[in-house]
Amino acid sequence: MTWISRLSTVILILALAAALVVPQLAASPDEKPGLFVNLTTDDTWSAAMAVHFAHDKVLKQGHTPVTVFLNVRGIYHAHRERPSHSHGLVGQSIQEMLAAFIADGGQVLACPTCLKAAGMQAEDLLAGVRLASTAQMETALFGPDVRTLTW
Repeated sequence: MTWISRLSTVILILALAAALVVPQLAASPDEKPGLFVNLTTDDTWSAAMAVHFAHDKVLKQGHTPVTVFLNVRGIYHAHRERPSHSHGLVGQSIQEMLAAFIADGGQVLACPTCLKAAGMQAEDLLAGVRLASTAQMETALFGPDVRTLTW
């Protein structure tokens, strides 16, 4: 047997082994990827779309984890006393939408630097909204099966 035929045999064996192993490494059809929503705007229409999508179209459909990250001007949506009109999309204020999202298992993280820049303090945040730590951000954003959307 020549070295070329030996090499061909080794390549064939490796290809067959890979064909058997790769399907086992793929995610099962029952697993649904998580979502990280980067919400940077204080526009209530955009925020309502973002939270509604994260909650009703992703979290309630079995995807996990689902995180809404409030930063830049999006931080204002987490203020527990900031008035927000009820958006026609769902008939709730952004604060009510965020509270329902959290109650159903969604995670809402607030940028601590943005909170300070907005003149807010941790005590101003809605119940369940947490200041984002570096570790929380890494887990939420860089999870092995997480997708990202921005509003």
